[in-house]
Amino acid sequence: CILRMKMIIGGKKVPASDGGLIELINPATQQVIGAIPNATYEDVDLAITNACEGFREWSAYPLSERIKILRRFTELLIVNCEELATYITEDMGKLLVESRNCVISSKTLAETFLEHAACLNTDVLPEGNHGKAPNDISFTVRDPLGVVVAIVPFNWPVDLITHKSIPALVMGNALIVKPASVAPRACIRYVELLLEAGVPANAVQIVTGSGSRMGKWFGDDPRINCVTLTGSIEAGIDVARIAANHLHRTCLELGGNDAFIILDDADLDIAIEETIAGRISNAGQTCCASKRFIVHNSIKSEYISRLKAALKDIVPGDPKNESTQCAPLVSLEAAIDAEKQIQHSINQGAIVHFGGKRIHGAYFEPTILEVDSDADVIHDMEIFAPVITVIGFDTVDEAIEIANSSHCGLSSGVLGKNIFNLMKVARSIQAGACVINSSSLYRLMDQPFGGYKKSGLGREGGKYTLEEMSQIKTITFKKIY
Repeated sequence: CILRMKMIIGGKKVPASDGGLIELINPATQQVIGAIPNATYEDVDLAITNACEGFREWSAYPLSERIKILRRFTELLIVNCEELATYITEDMGKLLVESRNCVISSKTLAETFLEHAACLNTDVLPEGNHGKAPNDISFTVRDPLGVVVAIVPFNWPVDLITHKSIPALVMGNALIVKPASVAPRACIRYVELLLEAGVPANAVQIVTGSGSRMGKWFGDDPRINCVTLTGSIEAGIDVARIAANHLHRTCLELGGNDAFIILDDADLDIAIEETIAGRISNAGQTCCASKRFIVHNSIKSEYISRLKAALKDIVPGDPKNESTQCAPLVSLEAAIDAEKQIQHSINQGAIVHFGGKRIHGAYFEPTILEVDSDADVIHDMEIFAPVITVIGFDTVDEAIEIANSSHCGLSSGVLGKNIFNLMKVARSIQAGACVINSSSLYRLMDQPFGGYKKSGLGREGGKYTLEEMSQIKTITFKKIY
């Protein structure tokens, strides 16, 4: 069924002003399943104009009323769970069971943000804390930023739109959503539900189309106050460079290429379990999933052997089938790119122990790739596919050096038994998180999630996102007695 969905600007479902469309292709079948508008500059300009008006209206709502409306929205998420999950699966290929879980967990995530917003602390500066102002009292309040643009990636659309939209809205900002062009339908429906819950028409809008064009238009507009983006390093740098012209606040969650260090005393059963759970999930298309598996040389051969045996039972299939364990990549182009990255690694001396090829269409074999320290994939070439890249090490210091050789530093993991070595890795690794006894694929709702180096700017999660989506004002009563 080919479904043409529209943007939502000013509460109205609208096409692109010039009628332009982008086709949507189901990666599992390679069939055209729909189309979305390819927004023009005029469309974006109208959305920003409306958002400025929406900000004035929405920010005037008491916090308690904003929370009440958004709690109503969380109930609508569950009522419409199957529709949202189906859109995710058809658009980007995620297993349907994973898509459902994504929607369900997003309800809890949204409620977490609302709970934090209801009791977000401000400060009272002690009376007489400065000798020159003994009779003054100062306190702080949090004000919204204004108009926030949320750029949402394809891989976790409902989860990541929740990480951006609920904090922005509950703090009183107006929101413009720009979803990934390959996986927009769940985000469009999400915005419809926000409006149905009672968010004013101009306070939340969604525009679809070319990310490179629209990112520039948003960044160049002085009426925008914040751009929050989850995506590639290249996209984040482009947004930050353009946004700097107006000093827009930028919140960037970017690439990972995360390391999972498996020490010589690690339990190999756990190592295999964590490797597969962390790398096969979402067909390997998760920013904080481990992509570099740094394994002690004394156990590397056995690790690879056990991994091969485990991967033989994982056969890619229909993502709507409840028994399927490995889904397709988001697009044919993504699968072709992954195949090229594998060949590039082979040219640099890598050994393929398992898989390594595109099966058909956008499906990609679960893959074991053994490399040495000179390979690009060990440093800055991130493969967004179910590819397990293995490199050996002899000492803990060497493992840390390999892990830190990337310009990324989003998350990390370490597995072993010696608490001193585990803590040495956790404290030495240059990443925004380190998970002991697990791979890097771990994210709590309250965690200050974000990375070091080129993995981004700012933190998302719980009160941290609320702080990013607001600004502090100090109010002083001078000489009150």
